[in-house]
Amino acid sequence: MSKPMAVDNAVLAESAGAPGQPAKWRLGGALWLLGMPGVVAVVWALLPPLKANEALLPLPLWAVVLLSGLQTAVLLALAVAVGVWLAPRVGLRAPVVSSWLVGQPIGPALRVQSLPGIVGGVVGAAWLWVLSQVAPAALQPSDPASAMPLVVKLLYGGITEELLVRWGVMTLLLWLGWRVVQRGQGQPGKGLVAGAVLLSALLFALGHLPAAQALAGALTVPVVVFVLVGNTAFGLVAGWLYARHGLEAAILAHVLAHLLSSPLL
Repeated sequence: MSKPMAVDNAVLAESAGAPGQPAKWRLGGALWLLGMPGVVAVVWALLPPLKANEALLPLPLWAVVLLSGLQTAVLLALAVAVGVWLAPRVGLRAPVVSSWLVGQPIGPALRVQSLPGIVGGVVGAAWLWVLSQVAPAALQPSDPASAMPLVVKLLYGGITEELLVRWGVMTLLLWLGWRVVQRGQGQPGKGLVAGAVLLSALLFALGHLPAAQALAGALTVPVVVFVLVGNTAFGLVAGWLYARHGLEAAILAHVLAHLLSSPLL
């Protein structure tokens, strides 16, 4: 894994007036809007089960839906803000969105990320297919129609999750390691980058345990091991793509992984 760009240059470039760099509020707003369709999609997917259990809800259905959407939107805003403020300090970027915001051609930035993102997506799709063949019986939905809709996987899984986990959490972890270990000097070493990739991948996997419990009914050892190993492995791929090529490469890989694997599952 190559090192991120020199931090001194990144810190200078992050100022609002730096050439080739969008103002923080513009980048943050664009990334938040990019992730919001996923928030809407996942709330929409929750409507049928919530409606079916409306009598058990502590609040009216509309209030539960509204609060659920607001909670996720706020978490997304926090993750985006963390990335906007800290990513340039540790050499992490969203080059395609940044180029678009300052009126530069996005082709060069997109070309650099396309091949790695596509390869990551193909690898991810193959991994999802392998997981589907060895998944514990408790994680197999009895009714295939009850599985998460593809649009939710693409918008929330592919885009919103990458903004939350990679742009937000992984950036924060790398910045903290850089501040503690290197006292904010120089550029983050390869070990710090690898540690941030690994820790964010583990947190990404842990975040899937509540959904696994809802589907399986109980978090048995086989279910926990399956969820952690399966999601951590892809989290490593996405984290490496983010660190090496940029946020959009990780998003492209995540979206393609779901899109290509969908007909096979």
